[in-house]
Amino acid sequence: MDFMRPWTERVYGIPPEQVVGSTIVTVFEMRDSGPVIVRRPAIDFIDDKAGKPVAINKFIGRRPLAAFGNSDGDLQMLQWTTSGDGPRFGLIVHHTDAGREWAYDRDSSIGRLVEGLVEAEQRGWTVVDMQQDWRVVFAPDGS
Repeated sequence: MDFMRPWTERVYGIPPEQVVGSTIVTVFEMRDSGPVIVRRPAIDFIDDKAGKPVAINKFIGRRPLAAFGNSDGDLQMLQWTTSGDGPRFGLIVHHTDAGREWAYDRDSSIGRLVEGLVEAEQRGWTVVDMQQDWRVVFAPDGS
């Protein structure tokens, strides 16, 4: 989270207080120079799988209206988001384009996507197939 917050507003238009992610243990200390927040060499929270909806609730305090994921590590976030009251939207980006970006799926060693594809069909989530649905993956100028 601390890595992402300094630049997400400039790049994505997402203010730092809306960035959720894994965190490092931090503590308050009073030093001769004054009060400081100090990072400790320990993980506080892992923002993956069941940790994603917990982190959203912990740091933002409300259930999102929409969730977007690309692996089974996002499954619980999609489940929690789309089970809320009122209109909800869940989308999975299916990385199928090894030539232009990356491909991972049921048998991948990284970014595995198995349960998410099954639940997407059952729950009516949108699945975007990179190879089939995206004409452009990266802007021609590389940005």
